[in-house]
Amino acid sequence: MSEIRLYVTVTEVTAGEVLDLLSDVFGEEDLAIATTEVDEKRDIWEASVYMLADDEAAIRERIAAALAEPFPDLAIAREIIPDVDWIAKSLEGLKPVRAGRFIVHGSHDRDKVRENDIAIEIDAGQAFGTGHHGTTAGCLEVIDKVLRARPIKNALDLGTGSGVLAIAVRKVRKIPVLATDIDPIAVRVARENVRRNGIANGIRVETAPGFHSPAFREDGPFDLIIANILARPLMKMAPELEHHLAPGGSVILSGILATQRWKVIAAYNGAGMRHLSTIWRNGWVTMHFTNR
Repeated sequence: MSEIRLYVTVTEVTAGEVLDLLSDVFGEEDLAIATTEVDEKRDIWEASVYMLADDEAAIRERIAAALAEPFPDLAIAREIIPDVDWIAKSLEGLKPVRAGRFIVHGSHDRDKVRENDIAIEIDAGQAFGTGHHGTTAGCLEVIDKVLRARPIKNALDLGTGSGVLAIAVRKVRKIPVLATDIDPIAVRVARENVRRNGIANGIRVETAPGFHSPAFREDGPFDLIIANILARPLMKMAPELEHHLAPGGSVILSGILATQRWKVIAAYNGAGMRHLSTIWRNGWVTMHFTNR
């Protein structure tokens, strides 16, 4: 069945605002929502929702309803995504990514690993997180800094996707890591990647919508929580996330557009956390917080 992309063409600032609206509408559903820079000089961006063709009519109606009041003049465009073996296609140009001490590479680039690299092998697949997106690479950089700076007894990778961030933590520190995702396909892929990277134990991968799973109570509170999701759900979960953080713990957040960073800082300050640092990568930010 064909996949459809419905999108609006906007500026960078408006793309962030539209992303917030679409995240509110579709944030708990198994749909991909994204913003893409089309032309940097002319400040042209696209905000998109991806779906199967059978769902197009219903989702178009919901997008139109969400945009009707704040952006009444935005036209919803449509693109049919061609049936392509995207895994094979993406591997053609997928080069290793370096972030801190980590190198994330596909199986076709094992020869690029240097002597002192901490290598994580992730092939392009069904779950988000090959290290090439600015949010994943940003998280790896901050993980490296946090693990160098302070002792960590346990960690949580919330919204694990491919499992790359959980694997990164476990490769540096032999501590228990809980990796969760709302998507059972991502959980299966993450488990495969954990095995692929030679980790026999120490990473528990579970399907968990929100903080309702007993896994959080059983394994927490956590010295380190990493959440690479989207700004809107990150802001909503700030109080619960703080509740599961051990005293003096670190929180690494990403999936946040640069224009959204102040809203996220405000939400986490309100939940009793202190902003320590922000790094920028390709229009996205990764933030480091601690509790007071």
